[in-house]
Amino acid sequence: MSFFIDPVVYPGAPEDLSARSIREKACYTLLERLKVPFERVDHDRADTIEDCKLVESVIGVHICKNLFLQNRQKTAFYLLMMPGDKPFRTSEVSKLLGVARLSFAEPEAMESLLHCAPGSASVLGLMNDDRLRVQLLVDEDVFAAPFIRCHPCENTSTLKIRTADLREKILPFLRHKPKILHLEGRRIDAET
Repeated sequence: MSFFIDPVVYPGAPEDLSARSIREKACYTLLERLKVPFERVDHDRADTIEDCKLVESVIGVHICKNLFLQNRQKTAFYLLMMPGDKPFRTSEVSKLLGVARLSFAEPEAMESLLHCAPGSASVLGLMNDDRLRVQLLVDEDVFAAPFIRCHPCENTSTLKIRTADLREKILPFLRHKPKILHLEGRRIDAET
């Protein structure tokens, strides 16, 4: 089965939202309310790196991993945004946070806190975290780029948003202050 991607980059939300999920519509409503311009590409579910690279070739923004993590006790949750080409090392992030052990959070926690399913984790899902239970972690390379790309809480569309709009409009409105990390993307204990 081949991956379908609409080769057109659309400005803003679809004109006809009738076939879109409530989650996706809520993202567009948020961006419109905050007067955040964005571009959009529609595609099949992007579940592989190859699929994501096809999206990247159309929308023109590098892959941004959005990883939903939790501590061992399942009492602290983190959304980590990092460049798609940088390897994720649990031990490195754990050490930077001073958390004994991090793991990927369960799908039920992601659904409950971000209203996203696995593969659709998005910084825009923080609009559903009104109790501020999720700590946003951002690799410094993500904030250094002029644009970010994210899903509108559904893995069948990808948005291109100015990083400045994320920092200056979206995150302050959502009351989520990001913790900026410098990730090497390699094992800390392997350094000599």
